Amino acid sequence: MTNLLITGASSGLGRAFAVAALDAGHTVIGTVRGEADAAAFAGLHPGRAHARLLDVTDHDAVVAVVADVEKEIGPVDVLIANAGYGVEGTFEETPLAALRAQFDVNVFGAAATIQAVLPHMRERRRGHILAVSSMGGLVGFPGVSAYCASKYALEGLLASLGPEIAGFGIHVTALEPGSFRTDWAGRSMIRTPRTIGDYDEVFDPIRDARQQASGRQSGDPARAAAAVLRIIGEPRPPRHLVLGSDALRIVRAGRQVVDNDLAAWEELSLSTDFA
Repeated sequence: MTNLLITGASSGLGRAFAVAALDAGHTVIGTVRGEADAAAFAGLHPGRAHARLLDVTDHDAVVAVVADVEKEIGPVDVLIANAGYGVEGTFEETPLAALRAQFDVNVFGAAATIQAVLPHMRERRRGHILAVSSMGGLVGFPGVSAYCASKYALEGLLASLGPEIAGFGIHVTALEPGSFRTDWAGRSMIRTPRTIGDYDEVFDPIRDARQQASGRQSGDPARAAAAVLRIIGEPRPPRHLVLGSDALRIVRAGRQVVDNDLAAWEELSLSTDFA
């Protein structure tokens, strides 16, 4: 059986990943933020569900928790860097402090966790690193520029990391979920105050639609977890796993926009080379 370390495991997709892995007989170490969440997580399966209190923005604590897990429980075979949240708001109305905080969790928190497990995986010459990005890491959406920016950054990190460590037998997969029935658009969403009326026509329908869709999204977290468990057992797992019919449709459309620009402006692109 496999040892999985999952950050942000108290709710949402992280919780679904953990439950599916435990049901499949694996051992799961889940990081959570509070004592009550830790007790609830450990209660999922006494003996194979291990909770660790962790704030992924405390990078020294991340290293300490991984070292403790390696010593007390066993090797981390699979990391799912899942901890994250969303900031909603137009870019002009989003304070830079909120943008920095978004990156601190979604990018630097994931980076710290990956760096903490890498030496152990490299020494063993095996492992699988997965990080929860988003369809918003491949396609930008108005009204969530801070969130999309953080996920685009995470995508770049993973895309560069994969070839660096492939020779060590370590796989890297970016998970790109669409809209799932989690609390991402509820408790896990920080909404910046509205201050500029010029954006009302563009942004108000976006915020209203997202709030109305909360709890009615098409994505099933349990099915997402089953998909993730399937690729963990693959000898050649994907570098990208898009989850959900909406994500598949939207990502394909977004890539077509890029392809259209490449074709339309090819001559200008080529004109910048030395003659």
